[in-house]
Amino acid sequence: MNERRSGLFVIPGERLGVIEEFTPGAGTYVKDGVIYSKVVGTALLDMLNKKVYVYPSTHVANVPRIGAIVIGQVTNVANKLAIIRIFKIGRRSLSGFFTGALHISDVSRGYVETMFDVCKSSDIIRAKVISVLNLTYHLTTNDRNLGVIYAFCSHCGALLQKQKQKLTCPKCGKVERRKTTLDYGKGSL
Repeated sequence: MNERRSGLFVIPGERLGVIEEFTPGAGTYVKDGVIYSKVVGTALLDMLNKKVYVYPSTHVANVPRIGAIVIGQVTNVANKLAIIRIFKIGRRSLSGFFTGALHISDVSRGYVETMFDVCKSSDIIRAKVISVLNLTYHLTTNDRNLGVIYAFCSHCGALLQKQKQKLTCPKCGKVERRKTTLDYGKGSL
């Protein structure tokens, strides 16, 4: 690759130069001493530092990874399992949705009798991805900052207000239990 090729559109596998003349940078890989493009994008040569880069023309899809903190809505709750529709990874919203599963054994360090004491359908929950199996993200809320961040009354649907360790409905007065975060009800989604 020479100077007049800098700034041109390249595809994966396209030859960019050799390691004797350039150091491989982001978006490249080396095979048998030859530097190739790893992604679709624009090839740029840094002649001063003798380095070659490829800047991707598309952004990498934002998908949950192990260790990521995710936010989602509880879609279904059973005695030992809750299904979560993940719509946010960290602070980044997703254009689509991913499915997460929260098992009763991953809720907290202590004993939990039923998932109905942890969350209910429609609640908004913050969790951590602990594994991925068959495109299902297995989650945990075993941390003080993880759990339900917004809960809704199972009787009338109003947003529950936290008063000490209980959640109370301001409309109908129903008192409910959830595994809430320290910052329950604060902040925006």
